[in-house]
Amino acid sequence: MKKKIKVIFQILFVLTILLLFFSMNYIIEKPYKHISVNSEESSNTDDSSNEENKEKSYIKWVEFNITFEALDKAAKLDISSHVNNEEVKLNWIEILAYISTKYGGDFKKYKTKDVDELVEKLRNGDTIENLTKDMKNYSYFYESIEAVLGQYIGDYSIEEENENGEKSFVQKYGIKVFSPIAKGYSYNHYDDFGASRSYGYKRIHLGHDIMGSIGTPIIAVESGIVEVAGWNQYGGWRIGIRSFDRKRYYYYAHLRKDHPFAKDLYEGKTVEAGDVIGYLGMTGYSAKENVNNIDVPHLHFGIQLIFDESQKEGTNQIWIDLYNITKFLSKNKSEVYLKYPDTKDYERKINTIDGNNWD
Repeated sequence: MKKKIKVIFQILFVLTILLLFFSMNYIIEKPYKHISVNSEESSNTDDSSNEENKEKSYIKWVEFNITFEALDKAAKLDISSHVNNEEVKLNWIEILAYISTKYGGDFKKYKTKDVDELVEKLRNGDTIENLTKDMKNYSYFYESIEAVLGQYIGDYSIEEENENGEKSFVQKYGIKVFSPIAKGYSYNHYDDFGASRSYGYKRIHLGHDIMGSIGTPIIAVESGIVEVAGWNQYGGWRIGIRSFDRKRYYYYAHLRKDHPFAKDLYEGKTVEAGDVIGYLGMTGYSAKENVNNIDVPHLHFGIQLIFDESQKEGTNQIWIDLYNITKFLSKNKSEVYLKYPDTKDYERKINTIDGNNWD
């Protein structure tokens, strides 16, 4: 009898191991899987709508963990190849998607030599299409990374002044997005994505907290349309800006009490990357408007990815870790000045025009 029980336990153990193996294999091989999360502004959706969404094929999960070192190297290669008009124009999204696929998304494996080897092959005449034709998940990594970074590097124009004091716009190629913190203002941050939060209900932190001084000008990272400018009990005074391609929703929360928004900011307004949009504060954690219930002044900075419009307010929202992106954005800061002393409002000092807006 004991032998039979031992055999049964051995069979159950083997079956359990096999089940775990195939479950993990499914997760790795099915990047278009569904993971539900709750955000600070999530709302309930109709069950029938959820049933329809199950039939759609779009990305429902992204774990963005590309290191600053990888972002920085790929960006420099892309920009250098265009600025120097090299024969082979490199694309940082393709580079990052290639090595992401190579590592299975695990950037603890990152080595600069892997990028160097890829670039050497491309410069010797090979193509990214040929190099990735047998890489099963390359298209997934490319689409997800492009959704995050696709508009961060490219053509833009910047206003410059000549020796006669005349200003004109000069076309450039490079980083065309900005740090959410204005130039000249100090801040500190650490990787707090996924940390627990308990106000209202138990949940995880789906943004990136940037600690700074009250009144620090907050900058539009990317050009887009202001979708939200108002109060939310979790985020306090907050601003939501949708990118022009509608793939990214930028969320800036806990803005300053009494004067949270920049002059003339309103829902529906078009803002340019680098514009002042608001001021850092400590509002939130209150159903009553204009209340400081946050212990430490900081900006809650979040980016939601939207591959299907149902994700915007649904339970399957995608928010990404912005620690390394914030480090990358610090390479390009918008300089500001006090334009309206009576209201203490700041504006950007140097104007730029996104290449996508030249039409």
